[in-house]
Amino acid sequence: MKLLAELREGLGISWDAVRANKMRSTLATLGIVIGIVTVTLMGAAINGLNQSFINSISSLGADVFHVARFNWMFDFSYDEWIKMQRRRPPLRLRDAEALAKQLTLAAAVAPKMVGWEPVKYKTRSANLVRVIGTSDAYLQTSGINVAEGRFLNAADAAGGQPVCVIGSDVATNLFRGESPIGQRIKIANQSSQVIGVLEKQGSSMFVSSEDNNIIIPIREFLAIIWNGPLYNWDGIVVKASGLAQLDEAREELRQAMRRIRHLRPDEPDDFGINQQDQFVKWFHKQTGTIALIGLFVTSLSLFVGGIGIMNIMFVSVAERTREIGVRKAIGAKRRNILLQFLVEAACICLMGGLIGLGIAWLTTLAVSHFFFPATLSWPIVVVALLVSLLTGVVSGFLPAWRAARMDPVDALRSE
Repeated sequence: MKLLAELREGLGISWDAVRANKMRSTLATLGIVIGIVTVTLMGAAINGLNQSFINSISSLGADVFHVARFNWMFDFSYDEWIKMQRRRPPLRLRDAEALAKQLTLAAAVAPKMVGWEPVKYKTRSANLVRVIGTSDAYLQTSGINVAEGRFLNAADAAGGQPVCVIGSDVATNLFRGESPIGQRIKIANQSSQVIGVLEKQGSSMFVSSEDNNIIIPIREFLAIIWNGPLYNWDGIVVKASGLAQLDEAREELRQAMRRIRHLRPDEPDDFGINQQDQFVKWFHKQTGTIALIGLFVTSLSLFVGGIGIMNIMFVSVAERTREIGVRKAIGAKRRNILLQFLVEAACICLMGGLIGLGIAWLTTLAVSHFFFPATLSWPIVVVALLVSLLTGVVSGFLPAWRAARMDPVDALRSE
């Protein structure tokens, strides 16, 4: 109770001192405001990017493996890259067909080839549309849904029928309110009948949306589009039977690929098995590096702000020497004087923190509206306020200690 009373008294005196020197207190908070704005905006931006990335990458599926010629995330030199290109043969359609027969822990296996081609319907056209060659299993492996019509079936995929399923943006741009089902469009100057339209997914910062895609049977893709080197295969997409068997499914997939590629036991894998968690780990590593750099910059701002607060508090102590002498003469102890000036420094920094949070909040709203989603979460707010208080306590300690150790007689003689 005694400590609370002393703290209440210190707050009252500190608040009176701050109000009596409004301009000086305002100028003293500038460094703290800049530091808090920096750390808050950095945290809000990283939070927003993390959430946006997780939402985007979730479309890949936690239970989906992407078999490719190389790993998505790699760390090797150019010479090693050239050697790997020679050592790793390209994936082929027969690899996907063999996997579909051998895997027992897979719910679906779909080959995937990608190209960018001009598309035309009557007088309307789109210069570059992402065309995906795949099979009927792609509906399961990709997690997409059909809004109108139907998806590819086994007969379409096996026979290489000139049919296609289009994304919502393609349907909007080419047909403009007209029903696409049954209409014929030209893909790379080859006629194809629209049998389905995909549900709209929306845009994403990190993963390409299906809205601007056209999906055709893979044999049709090979016949009308494919004329490049085989290593441009996008890969084979394998959906596991369930999350509980993910590790077993991955190992079964690895062993099946080794058999298909005729690898000896002492030979390393000449293919990559990729999952969304690789992207997540890589992204968190990058944002962690950005956060460290941001914290370094922020610490410099707060250090400068803390030096400013310390100087202001030394001036305040010098100006109020007689007041300190009077308080000590009527019974105030060292800890009362120490607490008084520590609370004053903390109040000044806390005001700077609140102003910084207000500026950061408005900036976050603007960034979220015009650029990318940024989130100012409660943990960031709490950390910013705690950092403000800590800066005030640290920067105000030396002036407060000097005030607490003053001799009351000498202080009373001061003019």
